[in-house]
Amino acid sequence: MKRILIANRGEIAVRIIHACHDLGLEAVAVYADDDADALFVQLADEAIALHGVTPAETYLNIPALLDAAADSHADAIHPGYGFLSENADFAQAVSDAGLTWIGPSPQTIRMLGDKVEARAVATKVGAPMAPGTTQPVKDAQEAAAFAHQHGLPIVIKAVHGGGGRGMEVVRDLADVESAFDSAVHETEVAFGNGECFIERFLEHPRHVEVQVLGDTYGGVIAVGTRDCSLQRRNQKLIEEAPAPFLPAGVAQRLGDAAVAICSEVGYVGAGTVEFLVAPDGTLSFMEVNTRIQVEHPVTEMTSGIDLVAWQLRIASGASIAGLKPAHDGHAMELRINAEDPSLGFAPFPGRITALRAPSGPGVRFDTGVQTGSIVSDHFDSMLAKLVVHAPTREECLQRARRALAELRIDGVPTVVPFDRAVLADPDFTGEHGFNVYTRWIEEVLLKRLDPKALKSGGESVRFNDDEIGLRRTWIEWDGRRVEVGLPAGLASSLSAAGAAGSGTSHDGDMRDAAAHDAGDILASITGTVARWLVDDGAEVSEGTPVVVLEAMKMEIQVPASVGGVVHIAAQPGDNVTSGSVLGHIES
Repeated sequence: MKRILIANRGEIAVRIIHACHDLGLEAVAVYADDDADALFVQLADEAIALHGVTPAETYLNIPALLDAAADSHADAIHPGYGFLSENADFAQAVSDAGLTWIGPSPQTIRMLGDKVEARAVATKVGAPMAPGTTQPVKDAQEAAAFAHQHGLPIVIKAVHGGGGRGMEVVRDLADVESAFDSAVHETEVAFGNGECFIERFLEHPRHVEVQVLGDTYGGVIAVGTRDCSLQRRNQKLIEEAPAPFLPAGVAQRLGDAAVAICSEVGYVGAGTVEFLVAPDGTLSFMEVNTRIQVEHPVTEMTSGIDLVAWQLRIASGASIAGLKPAHDGHAMELRINAEDPSLGFAPFPGRITALRAPSGPGVRFDTGVQTGSIVSDHFDSMLAKLVVHAPTREECLQRARRALAELRIDGVPTVVPFDRAVLADPDFTGEHGFNVYTRWIEEVLLKRLDPKALKSGGESVRFNDDEIGLRRTWIEWDGRRVEVGLPAGLASSLSAAGAAGSGTSHDGDMRDAAAHDAGDILASITGTVARWLVDDGAEVSEGTPVVVLEAMKMEIQVPASVGGVVHIAAQPGDNVTSGSVLGHIES
């Protein structure tokens, strides 16, 4: 294994490139048009264009990725996280093409990716688990029957998928049918399969996970625990290792359960076994992520083990026998997202106009952007990960505060003001006990913070679509028609020059964005219209959510600014910019 194609982008692509070069391996990048000038493309030994813009056209396009591997003479593929990293069909296609898949086998991915089947494995090895269904639930009546038997609240979850998509918590029997229908619909849209299962919902749980490594010789070790309870919309924001304030013996029990689950399925590579820990001491297995995690650096900092390098070594046939994790101090990771916390964490694409990374002892800054980088609305909002390490948790908190103060990102709003608020809150610092749980941000923290105090000051520097990435066109070269990709700025200049030469003007396409009526339904973000929540002609009250926008893998509801009758203009699938008119409400 000498030449690794990285089927991913951004920060994790940079991270894998670093690991490849540390081991003397060559790294091949693939890129969407918007990523043509990205940092990971610049650092790779070779970069192959995927000839597209959207995830479906590029990083989710299995034939295109395999073609790129063949064209670049790669002999292995690393999927990173997200995209196709937990897609068993992709893993199988890579193996069928004669390439090394850097991860667990397709059979293991398929088994553990099915939440019901994973629960069966966990049950077999005696892992702790809350009551739940052992098969997908057929209808709302079956869900109601489970609630009658095990009590409320219950949670309805997607069998295939994760990240909180399709998850509904039910606290009233009257809501079971609507919650079930909603979960099935969102699961079908997000994952192409509407199957759901049900668990007894644990109130105020912590999210604790165990990092594992497995080799091809049957060896599996637990590298360490992480606490990932600090979440919003079921998306992790701050993680730390080891998981703090765990009762004696709990970390050992979770580690033993994780090793037993992964040993049972012959797990190979890096993976994470996730659990919930309730205030009453109840432990419950959640799922296994069959890939490297976003939060892996905190475990690397405390264990002394380079997890990505070990993914590469294991794929090359190395054994983990004798690999002993250190237990050195404490580490925290803060995800630096291009989101505005003062606007409900709305994601914001834009251009990075200035970037100053923090430095000093115990500080690591994993990033996929630099000054001048474009933050595209086609992909998620994470720009970087600030990771800090210190001998104790108290020193780690202080170092994290110092590093945040040094960090500067201009051009897009970020979550840095929110991070500062968390690091100062006694519920998180532990002064009065560790009171953080998976919905603590929504239910506690945000209710006592002034949204204005969360404004980052990094106003979004807008860009037009013709400013970024590549633009493809055809030219005649030596009597043959050839497709070429030009930097967008150059292509735009040439187009403008051509228009000027022909006397053509585009002024007629410009509209006054400020000329809006009070009843206009305006896009709060740049993104895509996901779906309307009301029908055309429906009557709504002021404040009623009427349309859902999706950008950077997040969904944002837009409420009615006035009461009246809705007239829909933008259709699902339409690309819209912040401030554009989606429809109108007639008072």
